[in-house]
Amino acid sequence: MVKINNNSELRHDVVTGDWVVIAKKRRERPKSHQMNKPAWPKEEIPGPESCPFCHPEKSGQEKDVLIYEDQQGEWTTRVFPNKYPAFKPLKNNERVRHQQIGPYFLMDGVGYHELIVTRDHYKQMADLDEIQIAEVLDAYQSRYLDLMNRKFVRYIEIFHNYGREAGGSVFHPHSQLMAIPVVSPYINLELEGAEGYERQTGDCIYCTVLDFELKDRSRIVYENEKFVAFCPFASRRAYEVWVMPKEHNPYFERMTDEDKMAAAEVLKQALRRIKLLLNDVAYNFYLHTSPCDGRDYHFFHWHFEILPKTSTWAGFELSTGIEINAVSPEQAAEELRGIA
Repeated sequence: MVKINNNSELRHDVVTGDWVVIAKKRRERPKSHQMNKPAWPKEEIPGPESCPFCHPEKSGQEKDVLIYEDQQGEWTTRVFPNKYPAFKPLKNNERVRHQQIGPYFLMDGVGYHELIVTRDHYKQMADLDEIQIAEVLDAYQSRYLDLMNRKFVRYIEIFHNYGREAGGSVFHPHSQLMAIPVVSPYINLELEGAEGYERQTGDCIYCTVLDFELKDRSRIVYENEKFVAFCPFASRRAYEVWVMPKEHNPYFERMTDEDKMAAAEVLKQALRRIKLLLNDVAYNFYLHTSPCDGRDYHFFHWHFEILPKTSTWAGFELSTGIEINAVSPEQAAEELRGIA
């Protein structure tokens, strides 16, 4: 078990090789973090009458690619293309443009950009029932399976922005999916770190980390039989939480229905505790899973990462890429565990 003193510590991310600074004294600074700033101040919350997602067909959204309905025939979760996409699929007979300009290279932003929207205008992910969160996970998986073998798709990123500080532009709860033709540098760092560890030891680095965390217990937030939520040892943000399957699995898209229910329970507990402890702070969560480029990634281990918006990058972070965290993961996990 790690004992934290009042001095700062440099902690090393065993997978990516990144460094973070755990500096408890920084928490004493005025306005050192945004825990008292709600993601959506009440006076800024728009009603459903002006919401583009409550009745997406009326706001000019494209036709649903997936829709879930209850026994009364009312929709509960729906997926449709983003009206303002960052990536767009090719049209008939279109070719992808690749261009060299001096030392630079560019290509067209081909791919897919979709929205996964739940029905209730006011219920954010932390407020949903476990069965509703499982339905959202099922939508993630269904769209992943449909898009993963499309031409030019090499990686599928699924993420959720909650609050303006976290990049949310619409209050109505929704996640986003981007199926893109490249694998991001950060995913590549994780893949390289995991592959290198497996080559040296024969083990999965994430399974090794989980085994240690489950024995040490100081950074565990919540767990059930299949999934665990914990604050990573080298947390980049205060109250950062990862949700990970206990059984080794490189591929999110291979989840079973039982897995989805178990993951929904742990994901809800993590988000709910962050909401209650940090006064409904803004956050991002996202999926990290193996690329869908046809290669073998048996050494990887899929997981969700939740990053509350508790700080802002300044000169040190921008110039070095090393983040300063004012709350140790041990303290964060203890506080989160204490939420009933």
